[in-house]
Formats: sequence, C-alpha cells, structure tokens
Amino acid sequence: MKAYLFPGQGAQFSGMGKELYEKSGLARSFFSAANDILGYDIAKIMFEGTEDELKQTRVTQPAIFLHSVIMSMVMGKEFSPDAVAGHSLGEFSALVAAGAVSFEDGLKLVYKRAESMQKACMLFPSNMAAVLNVDDAVVEEICRTIDDVIIPANYNSPGQIVISGTVKGVEKAVQLLKEAGHRRVFPLKVGGAFHSPLMQHAADELKEAINETVFIAPVCPVYQNVSARAVIIPETIKSNLILQLTSPVLWKQSVQNMLTDDINEFIEVGPGTVLQGLVKKIFPAAVVSSANY
Repeated sequence: MKAYLFPGQGAQFSGMGKELYEKSGLARSFFSAANDILGYDIAKIMFEGTEDELKQTRVTQPAIFLHSVIMSMVMGKEFSPDAVAGHSLGEFSALVAAGAVSFEDGLKLVYKRAESMQKACMLFPSNMAAVLNVDDAVVEEICRTIDDVIIPANYNSPGQIVISGTVKGVEKAVQLLKEAGHRRVFPLKVGGAFHSPLMQHAADELKEAINETVFIAPVCPVYQNVSARAVIIPETIKSNLILQLTSPVLWKQSVQNMLTDDINEFIEVGPGTVLQGLVKKIFPAAVVSSANY
C-alpha cells in the first residue's frame, strides 16, 4: 500500500512550481485562483523570488502548500493514496489532497496559520534547536528539568529531535545537553517556538477559522501529527489541527504506525526530498520516491 507525504516549512526554493505552471493549464488555473485568494502574486514570488522573500512566513507556508497540492491535482488519477500524512504545515496539504477540505478553504487556513504564527513569534522571544544522536528520553528528561518553556517539538526520526521554547529555555537545554556530552545540538534560524505552548495565541486564532471551515471524510486515512494515528472522522481531524500548533509533531511515530498498518511505499509530493530521507532513517528498507506529474 502507498502513502503520499507532504513536506512542511523549510522545503521552499526559488523557482518552485514554475515547471508545473508552464506544463499544465490546470496548474495555471490553481495559481491564478491562489493569487486572487491571497491578494498578491504568490506565483511570481515562488517563480522569481529571492531566498529572503521566500523565507517570509506569510509567503513560505502558502507557497509550499500550493506546490504540493497543485502537484497532487495535476497527477489526476495517478494520485491514488491508501494513506496520506504531512509534516506540520504539510498536514494541511495532505488534507486538501485527500479531499477532506477544499483547495480554497485549505489555502485560506494556511494563510491564516502563517499570519497567526508570525504574530505569536513577535509576542514571545523564542527559538528552536535540533538535537542529533541523542535518545528521545534523554532530551525529554533534560527539558523537564528546566524551569522555563522548553519541549520536544519534532520527533523526526531516530536520533533526530527538535526542541522548542523560550530563548532562555533553548539556551539552557543546549548547555545541559553539551555538558552531558551531546555535542550535536544546533540552534535553528527560525522565527519562534513552533509546536510549543508559546504558539497558544496562534492556535486560538486558528481555532475559530478551523471551526468555521467545512471538513468532510477524506478519501483515505490521514495520519495526523498530534496523534500519529490514522484518522477519517472530520471532527477529529479538526480537533487535531487545532492542537497541532502547540503540540509536538510525531513524525517518527506516524511513519512507524503506517508501517505497522502495512504501508510499504512512500511518495513525497511537493518541494524537496526531506521526508523521504526521514522515512529511510526510520525504516531503511522502505521504498521511497518523489511524485511525478
């Protein structure tokens, strides 16, 4: 069985989606609709924008969403998932591709998400750091000892976890990890503490928008970040989406559960190959590829 995977923030690059636009009239119609919904020419920024322009949250998240979702649309009948999953932002792409929410509503939610997260970043000085080659339990225990907001935010693969919290919390965690002999700890150049309690302001804003949006049962199970479990019930999908901004991304656990549920092929839809690499670290024998259109 096949699972289609959708990447999150960080997969963007200048020129993304341009080939899709040039080859497909259907893709051009979606890009045109996106420009109208967002109120600015995101296609132009995606095709010609600088690295700095593409790093702006209000651009990055809609851009990655558009690249992934439009690719799945252009694939037509070739897009035939037995399951879907997306990493953080990619969960919204996965839900649209699986028919749980419309393209228009999905894009509006992603843009609202980006704006709300940017506001939350401005309210609380915060950061994230990648921790490599350390057991999850060790990272979790160090976070628990710190008297500040700091939590494991992304369980990406065995030996790859991201922590998220206040600037002081991240600094203290990095210090304690290095003092314990764990040298491969790297602060990330991000705007804030994603997937932590410091995103509660953003979650509150996004909650209203999600609750006002129509969701239906997807064409296949969606393995959501918050639970790492297969979900098809619309109300559960919405509840998990609301929790997503303040909860860890259980990516490693999601892939492990897909493997248990007899998924044996993983196809990444959208920019980059990051998720394929994570899947191979979780299960080296997995069959992985990029989507073709």
